[in-house]
Amino acid sequence: MNRTTRTRASVITATALVAAATLTAGVGVAGAKDAPKPKATKAQIASLFDRWNDALRTGDAEKVAGLYAKDAVLLPTVSNRIRTDHAGIVDYFEHFLQNKPVGKKIESIVNVLDRNSAIDTGLYEFTLTDPKTGAKKFVKARYTYEYEKRDGVWLIVNHHSSMLPEG
Repeated sequence: MNRTTRTRASVITATALVAAATLTAGVGVAGAKDAPKPKATKAQIASLFDRWNDALRTGDAEKVAGLYAKDAVLLPTVSNRIRTDHAGIVDYFEHFLQNKPVGKKIESIVNVLDRNSAIDTGLYEFTLTDPKTGAKKFVKARYTYEYEKRDGVWLIVNHHSSMLPEG
């Protein structure tokens, strides 16, 4: 191998190494950016109920309704009317919050569907306080919360709650 051939071989090798390094760096950066985000854990989804329950304790219907997506559907526990917009959800909670509800999960089954959607379903119990007499009432109900992560925030997109049938 003469000097010219060795120089060409060195240039070709160096060019190949630079190209490979550039490609690897590009894939590394793109891979990090485009890598699938991990799914939420069942514990993270279950804790969304605590966030909702804490909002109930504020007594602020707007704060509670703010946890629902703009296109959410609410099938509430103590109303026969389906709520399908923000104003309807606020209206429901303005009445419901008068009873100072405090919820407690009895049984919860969480299914994380993908990195942006999950379902929490089960049984819960509410302690309601009559605003006139102070008498406490306990209401057991079944529930389903469907959550979607929108713009990085978990929101309720579907919430169904109904009292347990007797028997």
